[in-house]
Amino acid sequence: MREHLPEPPCPDSLQRPLRDLRISVTDRCNLRCLYCMPQAVFGRKFVFLRHAELLSFEEIVRAARQCIALGVRKIRLSGGEPLLRHGIENLVEMLARLHTGDGKPIELAMTSNGTLLAKRARDLKNAGLARLNISLDALDEAVFRRMCGSRGTPIAAVLEGIAAAQAAGLTPVKVNTVIKRGNNESEILPLIHHFRHTGIILRFIEYMDVGLSNGWQLDDVVTAHEILSKIDAEYPLRPAGVHCPGEVAKRWEFTDGGGEIGIIASVTQAFCHECGRLRLSTDGKLYTCLFASEGSDLRDMLRGHCSDDALRRRIAAVWRKRCDCYSQLRHAMTGNPTRKIEMSYIGG
Repeated sequence: MREHLPEPPCPDSLQRPLRDLRISVTDRCNLRCLYCMPQAVFGRKFVFLRHAELLSFEEIVRAARQCIALGVRKIRLSGGEPLLRHGIENLVEMLARLHTGDGKPIELAMTSNGTLLAKRARDLKNAGLARLNISLDALDEAVFRRMCGSRGTPIAAVLEGIAAAQAAGLTPVKVNTVIKRGNNESEILPLIHHFRHTGIILRFIEYMDVGLSNGWQLDDVVTAHEILSKIDAEYPLRPAGVHCPGEVAKRWEFTDGGGEIGIIASVTQAFCHECGRLRLSTDGKLYTCLFASEGSDLRDMLRGHCSDDALRRRIAAVWRKRCDCYSQLRHAMTGNPTRKIEMSYIGG
């Protein structure tokens, strides 16, 4: 029996509604992307969370149900690499059963690096996954290895995963590309050429200062303006409309009908004023911003036999206190924060 829950408004301190829940299901990944889990930090001796520290699927679903009661309409699974979490298809099936108070199904999405996707895309679709974002930072093998420390994983494996996702009906498939100056800006046009007229939406992301391990510097950012100018000079673009409130990517379409692209400009064109995202970490902490330094623990409540009402009140209290707008304030800050949570811990 599917539970139908009430959906009272739950604005934060800046009157932003809670719309999206990002759930990190594992802190492990089989790649070592230089902007997320650089090899120098996340090497063989790095200590990841023990299995007992991770939220169980039942605990994740219980927390998600209360977030839905507070306004969440979209859930995205991430990591680390979510396909490394054993039985992830079972979690997808459990979450896909959740509905909003007015009976609408939750939109369920996932972000993956695609390396393990080729043989699992159909099962994920059958379990209830609706959409998929796949990370791919280059088509050139040498650049790909430089960007993601691929440990012998060829680009072909990612491209097979993308094709499998599209064939399974996880559409539109979106391919996310982080651009870092001096590393892969040469791949912008080859990626455009490869994915035009395929139905796949390519999205370019400005290199962000998430966490403290990636050595971020502003000079490393290839701006949205630079990216758009490079593409438009070769393949003319025009602005496209907005799909939904709080959409992070600005959409552009090719004037010749070749499809669309997106630009996520968190550094130069901050969108904090529209952000409605709450993040649940692998070990059960709530984070109200991708650039957060501290989270609020839910795991003890989930394992301490608290009531659903108490759990919902706790989540609502965390959200209502929220005043995060890091990207809008970034340039006014002096010095660097002493602590920021790594993206592999709370998902992108």
